[in-house]
Amino acid sequence: MEHLIPNSLLLANAAYLVAAVLFILALRGLSSQETARRGNLYGIVGMAIAILATFSRPTYGIHFSPYLFGAIAVAVVVGATMALRVGMTAMPEMVALLHSFVGLAAVLVGFSLQLRHGEGSLAEHIEVYVDVIIGAITTTGSVLAFLKLRGSVSGKPLLLPARHFLNLAMLIGIVVLGILYAREHKDMTLELGTAIAAVLGVHLVAAIGGADMPVVVSMLNSYSGWTAAAAGFMLDNDLLIVTGALVGSSGAILSYIMCRAMNRSIWNVIFGGFGAAPAPSAKKSEAKPAGEVQEIDAATLASTLKNSKNVVIVPGYGMAVSRAQHAVRELTEVLRNAGVNVRFAIHPVAGRLPGHMNVLLAEANVPYDIVLEMDEINHDFPQTDVAIVIGANDIVNPAAEDDPTSPIAGMPVLQVWKSKLVVVNKRSRAAGYAGIDNPLFYKPVTKMLFGDAKAAIENVVAALKA
Repeated sequence: MEHLIPNSLLLANAAYLVAAVLFILALRGLSSQETARRGNLYGIVGMAIAILATFSRPTYGIHFSPYLFGAIAVAVVVGATMALRVGMTAMPEMVALLHSFVGLAAVLVGFSLQLRHGEGSLAEHIEVYVDVIIGAITTTGSVLAFLKLRGSVSGKPLLLPARHFLNLAMLIGIVVLGILYAREHKDMTLELGTAIAAVLGVHLVAAIGGADMPVVVSMLNSYSGWTAAAAGFMLDNDLLIVTGALVGSSGAILSYIMCRAMNRSIWNVIFGGFGAAPAPSAKKSEAKPAGEVQEIDAATLASTLKNSKNVVIVPGYGMAVSRAQHAVRELTEVLRNAGVNVRFAIHPVAGRLPGHMNVLLAEANVPYDIVLEMDEINHDFPQTDVAIVIGANDIVNPAAEDDPTSPIAGMPVLQVWKSKLVVVNKRSRAAGYAGIDNPLFYKPVTKMLFGDAKAAIENVVAALKA
């Protein structure tokens, strides 16, 4: 009997190791469209092993009460319902909301440990405080990101006077309260630190707007990972530490890659307030007539596509809103069967979520080998007969290269205007998510196909088949 506890603990740790390997394989699988399904399966199996191993660990002293299983059952039902009901357009806000759950769990666990242990060691106090602070920032920041992405709160950045000084003051306050809590365990220090961290989370995300929201989602993913890692130290759980570090580092790397794709630093994104009003000179230039807009109908576009050799489709958030990915896939099949070379150009920040367009196209069973990243296809636009832009705006805006006063100046974009013909499908001439006018609409090579993306593409397909 004396050897039962060490053996069960050893078995649980071995299961943790297997789960950690599966999580690593999951991340590796999710890095490619061809292996994404397998990577997702690795993650599911790894999480199932991790949960069972946690129940078997004797050091946690888990009592198998009906309340515990009831809570798990409710969580399973809620999670399954959310996953089944969420639409692809709502996926970004759901991801942000799930990040808030991770942060809230860390905060609640931290406070429960304080209530349970009371006076602990210096290391325990540091672990609890760090975990609760990161969790509070993640929770409130994720909730605000969810509201912004959903449209319940304006996407424009809130730029308070001396906002950087305010952030610094809150950070100093958090550190001072952390020192007091760790050394002296003074009353209300953890509560005050948590409150300041919650305000800091709101303020950081409130100052971000426009096309930076995909980076915000990625950064919140990183925050949730580091929150889980801190909780691992707090709970003495090696798997949480490893898993949290994997999620935190991968989210940070993805955020860096996306910022580099926009030719901006990560600090500029987090603190820069992108999406604010453009420079005065830009406003002045926008006041002048930008040019004439040329329209095209579905039948004319179908005739042009039928006589084309190379076609590039640029999907954007408008495709997600109208759920046009299946119509786009049908258009692709019709054109490829007619001998037309059709490919897709994906910008790193297209949509509201990293990889948003890739997921939509994969859902519609578009072949992976014709879905190319910006760097892979940008040099091919001069040889492209028709570039079809579906619901995208900022990622094809030539002002990024031509107008140094533009808020997106220097941001790499898809150079669709170098094609022989550009067809832009939009509901209207309204500005994109960043709130910036697009000179592409007025170029001689551009023609506008106004209307809902799904209906417009279906009309083009019908004309092609006719």
